[in-house]
Amino acid sequence: MMTTAEEPIARLMRWIRQRPNSIEFWELVITDERLLCCFVGESYRSMLLRADTGERDRALVDDSALGELETLDERNVSVPLEALESIRLVDGTRLRRAALEIEWTDDPEGGSRPEGGLELYAARGADPQRERVAALADEPALEGIDVAVESRRLPFL
Repeated sequence: MMTTAEEPIARLMRWIRQRPNSIEFWELVITDERLLCCFVGESYRSMLLRADTGERDRALVDDSALGELETLDERNVSVPLEALESIRLVDGTRLRRAALEIEWTDDPEGGSRPEGGLELYAARGADPQRERVAALADEPALEGIDVAVESRRLPFL
């Protein structure tokens, strides 16, 4: 029996997740089989520790094979495309960062992925990746997954 190799579709770079006491840095890799959410660093709220500590691990994600990404950090999440429900990008404005909302069905086996999904924001100076996310809607492997790019109601804010 011949198996096909997993193929990358897109990489969504330089996203952050705000936690109560820290900011987490994430990179996303979408393949024809799954979505990989790769944890690449954390910065604590203290002003002295607020630097983007994700650069070294972003390079590690760049240099790693797809099969290795899930094991680079225990916080990494792998979501099969069958469980993925939606990918929604809300454009940023002068006052608000772009937001990336990803929803998936809960893991019936009680795995390590967070329930429901992940909400991320564009890191400072990040490319908004509007075109990259919009192109996912035409990707055959993502058929049946709701992919949307939206603008805020008051784009000047």
